[in-house]
Formats: sequence, structure tokens, C-alpha cells
Amino acid sequence: MTQVFGEDGAVQPATVLNVEPMVVMGVKTKEKGGYEAIQVGAGTRRAKNISKAVMGQLKDLGLPVDTGVAAVREFRTENSGLSLNRGDKISLETFAVGDKVAVSAISKGKGFQGVVKRHGFHGGPRSHGQKHSEREPGSIGGSGGRAGGRVAKGMRMAGRMGGDRVTVKNLKVVAIDLESNTLLISGAVPGRRGTLVEIRG
Repeated sequence: MTQVFGEDGAVQPATVLNVEPMVVMGVKTKEKGGYEAIQVGAGTRRAKNISKAVMGQLKDLGLPVDTGVAAVREFRTENSGLSLNRGDKISLETFAVGDKVAVSAISKGKGFQGVVKRHGFHGGPRSHGQKHSEREPGSIGGSGGRAGGRVAKGMRMAGRMGGDRVTVKNLKVVAIDLESNTLLISGAVPGRRGTLVEIRG
């Protein structure tokens, strides 16, 4: 992350994203696939690490023979007004400064965490009569009533935290650098350094 100063002098936090050019690998239509979408490939990967099925899709797209794409994603195009064909390139020029975008990615994995960190529980009171229970969840109400002697579904308890697909909406494109293929987006986006991020307008 970094910070960007606006024309009025106000500072704004921003995330720097590296945007590599993408190639359209396939186009789905309502007649053939039942819905409208495009399949895009991004990044580079050694050919020996890619399945023959994916390499078959790439053979006539003009990519280097010994490399393929690192990731393939599909995006719905209904009511988007896009008219892309197989082999077209998608670059940073698709975006403009001031555009509102939604960013999706896999969030940072944090391992097994307790209820205080995972769900924001306050823990027990730090007063007389407490022993090692400052961060415990307390009663889960499983003896009767709605639960009937079992743990009710959706009960907030300790467990694996992070590693979920997270979408942040209404982020603004702050700056675009075509020379270095970088995009600055206001605020924080999910994921760690190196995470594959989806940006939708």
C-alpha cells in the first residue's frame, strides 16, 4: 500500500496492483453456452506445468510456444456492452482514473483463531472469580430451547480464519501507469502480496 495526495492536498491510502495484459481465450454465447461470458488468461507459466487441455486452447492465440497462462478466469458479460473476440488483448487502458470498481480476491489465511479475534467477542469480565477465562466464548446455549442439546448451525465459535473469497465494492481508481503496468486503487484490497486479484468495473 501507499498514499496519494489529491489536488486539494488531501491524502488518500491506495493499493498498488500490478496488472499484466490478459488475452481472451474463449467467448461463450447464449446459443452455445446458455449465457454470455468471456474466458481470460493472465500471467505466464512454463508449458510443462500446464495441462494439454489448456495448452490446446492457447495454441493459436499468438503466445510464446514455451509459455502459457498462469490463471484462467471467466467473467459474465450480459448487459455489459462488451464485444470481445477470441485472441483480443485486455490491458490497463480499459480503466480510467475515477472509475468505481469492485475487487475480489482470497483473503489472508490466519490459521486457527479464537472467538475474540475471529468474531470480535469481548471475552469474560476481568474481575474477581475469573480464572483463565478472559478470552473464552462463554455459554453456547445448547442444553435446551432452540438447540435441543446440540450445537446450533452457524454458532460463532473458534476455527479457521481467513482464506475466504472477499469482495470489496465501490473502490476508486486513483492513478494508472501504463509504462509499469500498475494500477492504484483507493483503500485496501483483500489478499497478500502476490495474490491474484479480480477487478470488475
